[in-house]
Amino acid sequence: MSFLKDELRGFVPKEQAEEIIKKVARGSGVIRLSRVEPMTSDTKKIPVMTSGAGAYWVGEGQRINTSGAKWIFPELHAKKLGVIIPVTREKLSDSTIDVFAELQDSIAEAFYEAFDAAALFGYESPFATSIMGAVSDCGAVINTSEENFDIAASDVMAKVEMAGYDVDGFTARIGVKNSLRKLRDTAGAPIFISGTDQNELYGQPVEFIRSGAWQDEQAELIAGEWKYSLVGIRDDIEYEILTEATLQGTLDTDGKPLSLAEQDMAAVKATMRIAFLCVRPEAFAALVPDKASLPDTTLSALTIGSLTLVPEFSSEVTEYTASTSNATNTITATASAAESGASVKIKNGETVVESGSSATWNTGENIVTIKVTNGSYSKTYTVTVTKE
Repeated sequence: MSFLKDELRGFVPKEQAEEIIKKVARGSGVIRLSRVEPMTSDTKKIPVMTSGAGAYWVGEGQRINTSGAKWIFPELHAKKLGVIIPVTREKLSDSTIDVFAELQDSIAEAFYEAFDAAALFGYESPFATSIMGAVSDCGAVINTSEENFDIAASDVMAKVEMAGYDVDGFTARIGVKNSLRKLRDTAGAPIFISGTDQNELYGQPVEFIRSGAWQDEQAELIAGEWKYSLVGIRDDIEYEILTEATLQGTLDTDGKPLSLAEQDMAAVKATMRIAFLCVRPEAFAALVPDKASLPDTTLSALTIGSLTLVPEFSSEVTEYTASTSNATNTITATASAAESGASVKIKNGETVVESGSSATWNTGENIVTIKVTNGSYSKTYTVTVTKE
C-alpha cells in the first residue's frame, strides 16, 4: 500500500480513477448525451458516417448497384483539465487509495462543471468548437418567452429536422424546469416527464446543467442529434502533492493567497485529459431567451485599479485581459442600476473578493470572474490579469 508522503506524484489508483471518471460521466450532461470514445493517447481519429450506403431493387441474375457511404474522420485532441484541493498535512500519512476515495466527489464535480461550460458555451475553453458556437454560426436559434415555451421548443426541434437531422436529446438550464412542468399536450398529459434517473421532453432525454456551467443569457435549451458531439476521455488521472506552493486562487484569513508551508497544509492537484468536438454544427439548435423579457444581468461598471481592460469595458462584452506589475490591485464591479435586485459575486481564482477590495496576483495569468445574478438568470464576466 502506497502513502502520499512516499509518492508525491503519480497516477491516481486505478479503482479510484475509474470511479472519478464514472462520476464525471454521470455528472456531465454533455457526456451523457454525446458519443464517447476512450483514448489511449492525446489524439484519436474518429470515423463518422455522414450518409449511408444505398439499397437497390435487383432482378434475378442482375448486377447489384453500389453506392459508398460517406465518411469523415475528425480528430479528437485531449486537453488537460486540472483541479487543486487543499488538505491537512496529516493526509500525507494516509494511503493514496483512502485520500482519493475521500476526494473523488469534489474532484469529479470540478471536472464536469468546467467541461460542460467549455463544450456548451466555449467558456474558458481549449477546444476548437462549442455547441453554442456551432448554433450561432448556423443561425439556428429561436427566441422565446415563458408564454410560448412549448411552441418555441418544437420550433427548435424543427430547425434541426429541416437541416436533415433528428433530435435525440436536449440540454437546458435548471431554471426552465418550471416552464417545462406546465407544458401539456392536447389531451392534457404532461409533455415533460421528470424521472429519477432521466428526464424526458417530447420523448427525448433532457439533461439539466448546473448553474455553474450554464450561461443563462445565451440559451434556455439546446436540442440536437448528439452523436455528432464527440467526447474523448483518457482513463488515467495524474496527481501531484503540493507542500510549498502558494495558492493564488485561495485566500488566507488575512486576505493573502494561502501559503501551504505557512499554514502547515498540503494540496492535491489532480489532472485528467478530455477531448471535445462538434462535427456537425447544423445538427444543433437553441432556444434563446427573449432579450426584452430578461432581467438585467449586466455590469454598469468594472475596474481593476488603474489597469487598462482590453477591450474597453462594455456591459455586453464578457471577456477581458489586463496586465500589471503590481502585487495587488483593487477590483470594483457594479451591477447595472436598472435592476437594483441584481447581485455581484467576484472571485479571484476560487477565492471570493469583495467589490472594492484588493486582489493579490501571482506571476503569470490570474483569472477573475464576476458573476451577476438577477432572479434565476446570471451572466459571468471574465478578466485574465497577467502579472509580469
